[in-house]
Amino acid sequence: MKTICLYFQLHQPFRFRRYRFFDIGNDHYYYDDYANETILRKVADQCYLPANKIILDAIKKHKGKFKVAFSLSGIALEQFQLYAPEVLQSFKDLAQTGCVEFLSETYSHSLVSLKSKEALEKQINQHDDLIEKLFGQRPTVFRNTELIYSDDIGNIVYNMGFKAILAEGAKHVLGWKSPGYLYTNAMNPRLKVLMRNYKLSDDISFRFSNREWSEFPLTTEKFTSWIMNMTPQEEVINLFMDYETFGEHQQASSGIMDFLKELPNTVLKNKTLQFDTPANITENLQPVSNVHVPYPISWADEERDLSAWLGNEMQKEAFDKLYSLLPRIEKCHDDEMLKDWAYLQISDHFYYMCTKFFSDGEVHKYFNPYDSPYEAFINYMNVLSDFTLRLDKLVPENEREAQLASYQKLIDEKEEQIRKLEAELKKKSVTKKMDTPKESVKKGVITKKK
Repeated sequence: MKTICLYFQLHQPFRFRRYRFFDIGNDHYYYDDYANETILRKVADQCYLPANKIILDAIKKHKGKFKVAFSLSGIALEQFQLYAPEVLQSFKDLAQTGCVEFLSETYSHSLVSLKSKEALEKQINQHDDLIEKLFGQRPTVFRNTELIYSDDIGNIVYNMGFKAILAEGAKHVLGWKSPGYLYTNAMNPRLKVLMRNYKLSDDISFRFSNREWSEFPLTTEKFTSWIMNMTPQEEVINLFMDYETFGEHQQASSGIMDFLKELPNTVLKNKTLQFDTPANITENLQPVSNVHVPYPISWADEERDLSAWLGNEMQKEAFDKLYSLLPRIEKCHDDEMLKDWAYLQISDHFYYMCTKFFSDGEVHKYFNPYDSPYEAFINYMNVLSDFTLRLDKLVPENEREAQLASYQKLIDEKEEQIRKLEAELKKKSVTKKMDTPKESVKKGVITKKK
């Protein structure tokens, strides 16, 4: 029997407003609240709410035989709480069915796994605490931001107690091997690895509405037949994709919502096919071999590497500058600073700076709120500069900055005292004027009016 593992990534960033050079040091609020709420509401109405309803109905209809998995970034969950609590409730309804698994990931949907083991562990725990609080599940399977994976990352994840991780079934990694089997981490074979079938996943995510595609239109019968015609020995079909595929990237008018609705019906008619979640699959299947990934891979673009976020000098400079602050952030306990730090790490900021062209460039342009990657870089660095100035005051980098920070604190305190005294003096002046009887002044002599 072949098992279909249907997994969806769900993330929405907190987008920055246009933050100018002259805002640095003067305005510490960085976010475009209107854009964030408008986009979240739009995607909620077009994708999250209708797709969740379809999945919930399918689970009920098929009495638990239809199963799916989600990874929801902590940033997305924050936005649900702010702008669309009904979306959060719809995920709670799914959790209660027992047929939906929530995976672990980085809280900020960040690239922290490339920089710091300790900071990665902290973000994972922060994310999983929130998942457990909201949905009553403690994740046992990890899915890194944008499916970024390497042997080292897998080893860190296993040592945190996870039993499995999701990864991209990249050609240059698998070679002649198929993603249709369960694998293990090369450094720690006790960690199971589920490899994405990018061909079938992208048929839905990217090619579904492409009228020039030779397989257009894609029906559930056709798609299921492709799965049935795979090598009999292949045990698992890992369909991993963005949840926004349904109704946002692929509009409802394309028929994508109907496809999602009919897929469980078509698949479950066949007794040799079933759906299951990553945790169950890793318990029920035996690995066939390990998979060696010495350098990080991802599911992005043709290269399946990190070039979508770290492919040019702008991205690398912004990335290195950000994480150069990490040692001082660990000493910071200011809630507002830590919140901004979480939002600065969102991987989308680096994605906006990508300078790729051709087909990948079109994908990057679709998601980009900026007119150019250079504008994205300048805006981000302006925000980061202001954030650094604030951090300098709270956690100085060296003795000289500590001395300057103490002087600045003293100046701020004196200015606050002056403001209070001026306000008090003004209040007394107004009170005295109200208590003085009406008088007229003639040649410097005060005479009372009769």
